[in-house]
Parts: sequence; structure tokens; C-alpha cells
Amino acid sequence: MEIVHHEAALREDKQLLVLTHLSQLLDYVTGFGGFIVPLVLWVVNKDRVVDMDEHGKSILNFQISIFIYALLCIPAIFLIGLGIVGLIAIGILAFVLPIVNAVKASNGEKPNYYISIPFFS
Repeated sequence: MEIVHHEAALREDKQLLVLTHLSQLLDYVTGFGGFIVPLVLWVVNKDRVVDMDEHGKSILNFQISIFIYALLCIPAIFLIGLGIVGLIAIGILAFVLPIVNAVKASNGEKPNYYISIPFFS
């Protein structure tokens, strides 16, 4: 029996890449969804859209990293008081970096979330 592998041609869709980056901002609008929506978009499209796998992994690494940093800031509020400054910084970065990377995606550039821990590579 012969097994035939059919690989679908990847399509280029910069708009979907941009939308995937911007979907992280749902946390600021709805309070949730900033992790779930990019995750779903990545899982569904990583084998269909050019560069989606790379962008999706970058987004998930960033979202998980932001969550860990926020968790670390909570005890720092009680211990040092600097946790509040950390949470403010995280909030700003979590807002700005998805926008910066959405612009990069629209220009065909690679994403770069500077503070991400590489969970997925």
C-alpha cells in the first residue's frame, strides 16, 4: 500500500498575522481572550499561512512570560513595594509590544518580543 503525503501550499496572509498580534489586546477590552484567541489562530493556521508558526510561537511565549512576570510582581508588592512598578511596566509592555509586532508583521518582518522566555521554539 502506497502512502501519499499531500502538503497544502502555504498562503501568505499578512493581515491574519497582524490580527493575531493585535488579538492579544483583547485582555484590555474584555478582560480575557488575549491568550486564547492568538492560541486558536495559531493552532488552526500554523500549517496554512506563511510565518504563522513563528509569529504564533512568539506571541504564546510573550503571553506566558507576561503572566509569569505578573505573578512574580505580586509578592514583590508586599516585600519591597516595587511590584506595583513592575505591574505597571508589564501592563505598558503588554499593550505596546503587540502593536509594534503587528506593524512588523504587516511589513513582512520577524516578530520580536524582547522580554519573552522561549517556551516554544
